[in-house]
Amino acid sequence: MICVRATGLQPPLFFVPTGLGDCSYVPSLVQEMNVECPVYALPWPQFSEVRVPDLEEIASQVNLAIREIQARGPYRFAGYSSGGVLAYAIAQQLLDLDEAVSFIALIDVVLPAKPSSVSPTQMLREALLESLELDDEKFKMLERFAEQSSISKLLEKAQKVGAIHLDRDLENDILTYERSMQFHRALDLYEVPSLPIEIHQFYSNEHLSRRARSRKNSIDPEGAPLRGWDRVLSAEAIHAVPIPGDHVTMMSVPENRRVLARHLSTALTADRPPPKSSGS
Repeated sequence: MICVRATGLQPPLFFVPTGLGDCSYVPSLVQEMNVECPVYALPWPQFSEVRVPDLEEIASQVNLAIREIQARGPYRFAGYSSGGVLAYAIAQQLLDLDEAVSFIALIDVVLPAKPSSVSPTQMLREALLESLELDDEKFKMLERFAEQSSISKLLEKAQKVGAIHLDRDLENDILTYERSMQFHRALDLYEVPSLPIEIHQFYSNEHLSRRARSRKNSIDPEGAPLRGWDRVLSAEAIHAVPIPGDHVTMMSVPENRRVLARHLSTALTADRPPPKSSGS
């Protein structure tokens, strides 16, 4: 559990990691927000090396940490990218325990169609390629190499061609992608239920790069503003808010991030419970 903001009069806001297990987006976003609540980032629990956990199991372990901080609801969650589906799974378990979940913010979180046409391995290869600073020639060469290689071999090849600094230790990167692979396999198997809740979908209003579009990347959030969540929730239960930028720059560009922070703060303020009367 990472404490991003320790104090506040309102119930805490819990952020889940991205689909790469990354919580680093949280502090810079929260810094721009105007809210009166504690804020925490929830790292993934340790995954078993023997078997792939299911998303319900991951949610259950994260819930143990949440309830050490906040024993009773109403609970409030936020998540960015594919990792945001975990927030929904956490909410599912809390609702099953008759706890209240008053707020879920999904930041460009796509609900993939079932069955997915892209494997978790392929999706992570594409995410890795998209993260590298490459000219078109090297990109196409690594893209061909990626079709027949593991993530670790792709990282090593990228380092050899100069896309990754030679002095960078790849071991941590490899572990990150291996854990992400486990998470996305769990995500792929998760049967997303319809829950009696409303969600806020803060969606990017620009397309990803030409490379991502040409590959029809599964993490490319192009499509309807509801991002597929209307398959499990009514359209009236989804509050869609456009944010400038694409899936990456909506968070990485300071001006876009400030817009996101402002809209997120407004939604949280609307969730604020009424003050108790003096006679209660």
